[in-house]
Amino acid sequence: MSLDDAIPLLDLQMQHRAIAGEIDAAIGRVVDSQRFILGPEVVALEEAVAGYCGAKYAIGCASGSDAILLGLQALDVKSGDEVICPAYTFFATAGSIARLGAVPVFVDIDPVTYNLDAALVQAAGRRCRRLRAIMPVHLFGQAADVEAYLRLGREFDVPVIEDAAQAIGAFDEQGERVGSRCTCGCFSFYPSKNLGAAGEGG
Repeated sequence: MSLDDAIPLLDLQMQHRAIAGEIDAAIGRVVDSQRFILGPEVVALEEAVAGYCGAKYAIGCASGSDAILLGLQALDVKSGDEVICPAYTFFATAGSIARLGAVPVFVDIDPVTYNLDAALVQAAGRRCRRLRAIMPVHLFGQAADVEAYLRLGREFDVPVIEDAAQAIGAFDEQGERVGSRCTCGCFSFYPSKNLGAAGEGG
């Protein structure tokens, strides 16, 4: 037995046992309907997530990384455009920007919150020539200063995309759920997230 087997990185078995009946019933509904792609279960999830987050709409996709990528594409971010993001985050934040040929503009974090430092974002934005978006990350479930980024978005006339992959359910400083106040909010349902799926999801 390896050390990885003795001490798993993530052990979901105990929490699964508590809700196994509900999960089996949901899987049974999908199998019975034969609607394996999209279908009523996805529509119900989208409506539930939108309602829970206080957003007008929610759209399911393959992963949190794809959620960020699709958000950038919807905002017409193109090759050579600049997107401000934190230097300290999961690689999918900057990776999604780079996949479009755009340039991640890395800005340092606040050493107390570990979230993007708004004052440094302002300075970086003034140096950018092709700034197209600002992407704060609500890291470790802790809400970033959404109000500050919205002000910066207005100052630079660019949209703000919330990377809330690790923070569904968190409240910002205004008492609103993260992912609901900016141009778009992106979530991940990877099994290790605070609301995980049986596989990928976003």
